Amino acid sequence: MALSLPATTAEKIRVDEEEGEKAANEVAVAGGGGRGTWKHAAFHVATTIATPAAYAPLPFALSSLGWPLGVSSLVGGTLATWYSSLLIASLWKWNGQKHITYRLLGQSIFGFWGYWSIAFFQQVASLGNNIAIQIAAGSSLKAVYKYYHPDGALTLQHFIIFFGAFELFLSQFPDIHSLRWVNAVCTFSTIGFAGTTIGVTIYNGKKIDRNSVSYSLQGSSASKAFKAFNALGTIAFSFGDAMLPEIQNTVREPAKKNMYRGVSAAYVLIVLSYWQLAFWGYWAFGSQVQPYILSSLTIPHWAIVMANIFAVIQISGCFQIYCRPTFIHLEEKLLSQKTASRIPFRNYLIRLLLTSVYMVVITLIAAAMPFFGDFVSICGAVGFTPLDFVFPALAYLKAGRMPKNMRLRRSVQLINLTIATWFSVVAVVGCIGAIRFIVIDVRTYKFFHDM
Repeated sequence: MALSLPATTAEKIRVDEEEGEKAANEVAVAGGGGRGTWKHAAFHVATTIATPAAYAPLPFALSSLGWPLGVSSLVGGTLATWYSSLLIASLWKWNGQKHITYRLLGQSIFGFWGYWSIAFFQQVASLGNNIAIQIAAGSSLKAVYKYYHPDGALTLQHFIIFFGAFELFLSQFPDIHSLRWVNAVCTFSTIGFAGTTIGVTIYNGKKIDRNSVSYSLQGSSASKAFKAFNALGTIAFSFGDAMLPEIQNTVREPAKKNMYRGVSAAYVLIVLSYWQLAFWGYWAFGSQVQPYILSSLTIPHWAIVMANIFAVIQISGCFQIYCRPTFIHLEEKLLSQKTASRIPFRNYLIRLLLTSVYMVVITLIAAAMPFFGDFVSICGAVGFTPLDFVFPALAYLKAGRMPKNMRLRRSVQLINLTIATWFSVVAVVGCIGAIRFIVIDVRTYKFFHDM
């Protein structure tokens, strides 16, 4: 004889099962369920931040600011983002609940507007970053191709499409944790790119007549100001990491301690690569350095080819980290474990459709407007500056996680408010500079121009 439950009890069980199923699906979609070590976190953070597309423009940024302001901006940006990353890591379970995505962390602290503002800035950062790094990857692939086929007919747009097709394949991996070995290879490629590029840059610099290298700022007063604004946005982009809570969700307990170690290890790599390349690149070429440092290098050809190959490998992993916020948002709306059990291949087909549409849009924009430096700056100003500088400082104050010592508390308040205020200004002026240069480039070049 079958037993029946009262209607209210049966309804409650059904609701509980649906809520548990939804929560489990969100955790699975967000990426990994806390299985990674601090080393995996370091791989993810390093892959996300220290990309060739991020630090290749740094010598150009220094040339737009000059030595004193350029060096102070670079050092200040490094320290501020490392500090901000630790703040975000410290807010893991700040109110007793896990916040598996950045936007859910924003909602828990600032409510409705926190959720949607983080969602907006994260999408701007993700889309802008992937457009910029797809242009960089296409440029590197073209450079390798031209080395072997100097008279080849393939253009930058062809290589942007080739890279987009490869990223579509990687996009079928379900989450960030499933890419951990890809990102480990990418991290080693970061080291390879940095070491090769720094060495070749110094080699080229010594071959140049040093008396011909100028470090003076070029152009009118207005032009110098807009270049400086653009450079600040570029530096903000170079430290961009809009995915820290998503990465922390892949780390096993104790998540805070492991994330602190992972972030700090990644920043050791960042300091060794960023500062060296920025300073040596500016020293070698002065105010004539190109926005993408590899474009300034001429000899030896084999080493330049190797640096470009390292760049493409590293960028392939970074692209995947930054497309995940978009995938997560769409998959949460469309995918479910219940329908997956009924139609086994439904979720795979939906993921393929979503990722295909995403890749077509990103590839089309990158191919139509391959203005690498401009996208870097506007992405840094509008996307990464709020997420990596302003929000962490304000969120930490709002969450009330302040030291009990009054003197230390006031110091933390002063530091956080200074960071939030200064980088809010950087966001505004960086956006102004980037928009101006995009308008100039659109007037100068035709769409789908072979840069």
